[in-house]
Amino acid sequence: MGQPTSVLPLIVLLFLMKSRFGKLFAPAALCLLMAGCAQTGPPLPPSLELPKPPSDLRASRKGNRVTLSWSEPLLTTDRQGVRFIGPTLVCRSSESEITVCRTPVSTLPAPAVSNLPQKSTSGQKSVSASPLPQTYVDTLPITMQQQDPTAEIIYAVEVLNRNSRGAGLSNRVHVPDIVTLPPPGDLSAQLTGEGVKLTWTNPQAPANPPDVQTRYRIYRREEKSGDNGSNRDTVAGEVPVDGSGREHFTDSTFEWEKTFLYWVTPVTVLNRTGGEIQVEGDDSQDVRVVAHDVFPPGVPSGLQAVYSGEGQKPFIDLIWAPVTDADLAGYNVYRSEENGGALKLNTEPVKSPSYRDNTVVSGKNYTYTVSAVDVRGNNSPRSETTTESVP
Repeated sequence: MGQPTSVLPLIVLLFLMKSRFGKLFAPAALCLLMAGCAQTGPPLPPSLELPKPPSDLRASRKGNRVTLSWSEPLLTTDRQGVRFIGPTLVCRSSESEITVCRTPVSTLPAPAVSNLPQKSTSGQKSVSASPLPQTYVDTLPITMQQQDPTAEIIYAVEVLNRNSRGAGLSNRVHVPDIVTLPPPGDLSAQLTGEGVKLTWTNPQAPANPPDVQTRYRIYRREEKSGDNGSNRDTVAGEVPVDGSGREHFTDSTFEWEKTFLYWVTPVTVLNRTGGEIQVEGDDSQDVRVVAHDVFPPGVPSGLQAVYSGEGQKPFIDLIWAPVTDADLAGYNVYRSEENGGALKLNTEPVKSPSYRDNTVVSGKNYTYTVSAVDVRGNNSPRSETTTESVP
């Protein structure tokens, strides 16, 4: 009875080691034995190299432009590193669902710059990589935009390999398919003491369904030299589209002595069960405003003078109605005597709408007037006068 085939190589090896030729042939026989034992199963089939579908597709809409963004796949469907990225199909559908990309809205070529894993300098290990972001801007045809607030457009992308084969669509994203208003074409700005007054033509208000509203959003940005991107847009306010013909808005929340850009953007608001959805239209042309304050605060009113001093040093108390300007620094108080010019009594702005004059003397008549001054030194015209006598 012969030995099993799995034991024969071991018997031959032991024989060679005991013989005088063992030192010559034993190492080679051992290598052959280990090589034969290394095969533990059948060889794996070659990878199809299908890039794994992206799962982070995102979409944002402004006007009739939809911006899509996603990450370039780094792995294949069989968990291997992607060696080559082929074209990418951009899919768009107005149906309730999209399962295959029959007619792509666009076929993007393979990325010119890729971040796929590369061999290290030693040629042994792969250098780790991070996904590169990819973007595409789709322009919606006017014929697709509807008045129906529930209508949506669905997008997906499919990344192919070098043989133009893919593993399926990415995650789907939904974009409202609603009409947006055109931006105003005649925006103008005027700097006043109350703020920046913006005016533009207001078109006829659209016949919206009950759950749709349209409004204008006013944006402001400070104009800075050498802006590094840290300067952000600020919403100065919003006004409804009412079809009145001419729209006005005054911004009083800016800072004086700076330069700003203003523009107006129409917004369509959809009131849905899950919350409010806003779709911005295109921006108007911006207008530039140099907010240099040359506007004085309001004129004080209601000035009154009352003498006191019986049995004590005489004085005259003054009171008036306060000025409500936000940049008010205080008040200046002026006094004149008969046939004399007015002299300012205070050295620093008076903070409250009252003042006590302790420098009066008996037997004279005094006439008073008050002005307001702001933080930038703009002085208002003087108030109406009031006269008081000191016995």
